[in-house]
Amino acid sequence: MLSIDLHDRVSFVTGAARGIGRACAEALAQAGAAIAVVDVDGEGAARTASEIAGRYGVAARAYACDVRDPGAIRAAVDRAASELGGLDHLVNNAGVQFVAPVPEFPDDKYANVRAIDLDSVFYMSKAAWKHLAAKKRGRIVNVASVQGLIGSPFKIAYVAAKHGVVGMTKVLAIEGAEIGITANAICPGAVMTDLVRGQAAGLVASYGGGISEEEALERAFLDAMPTKRFIEPDEVGALCAFLCSDFAVSITGAAVSIDGGWAAH
Repeated sequence: MLSIDLHDRVSFVTGAARGIGRACAEALAQAGAAIAVVDVDGEGAARTASEIAGRYGVAARAYACDVRDPGAIRAAVDRAASELGGLDHLVNNAGVQFVAPVPEFPDDKYANVRAIDLDSVFYMSKAAWKHLAAKKRGRIVNVASVQGLIGSPFKIAYVAAKHGVVGMTKVLAIEGAEIGITANAICPGAVMTDLVRGQAAGLVASYGGGISEEEALERAFLDAMPTKRFIEPDEVGALCAFLCSDFAVSITGAAVSIDGGWAAH
């Protein structure tokens, strides 16, 4: 029976107060890792860290961090490494979405999506690199998206950013190979989180109205997924924990789909 053991390891997870990030943090904690719960929502991060520590009996600390700020990133990474005893796993999960047709896509929304969904992966990885290299078993897991493998209408900023994350993952894998750092991208399809629910109104407008938010979400997501079901966050968390384990030592530079067959056609 496969048993993932991450005791005596430290995981730094961004966007971890809720959704996929929280699911990844919980899966890593369940396997025994100490957790740095990182989120722009400091109060939410503190609640999640407290609940993880109580449920799984691991060290869990909250770090408020705006991942658009390279200085704040460096400070949070170094503080977590100091307080938790190093850094073994970096999970770049923080992300936002905005939907609109290209001619109407606001410049500031494009810049914000790029800064959070793509640029933060570079700054986080750069800040964590020395800590990961010191352990000689570092893991970088970037939560990209099926949108990093295919395109969809009304999501030009998100699709561009997630394609960039997949490409960045390949470079991190190549540069990390000889110093014990692996880097992989998880590419989820439609996971029912606040990020997905928050797109409903924008999708209704983009489709021209006349449909419900539920119908808009189904058209945007489930119509493209052969399995016709939303993915549970815990499924992504389990994959993240596996990629951080010793079983995945030879998996690096991969874009791993967990998308109900979306990218298969």
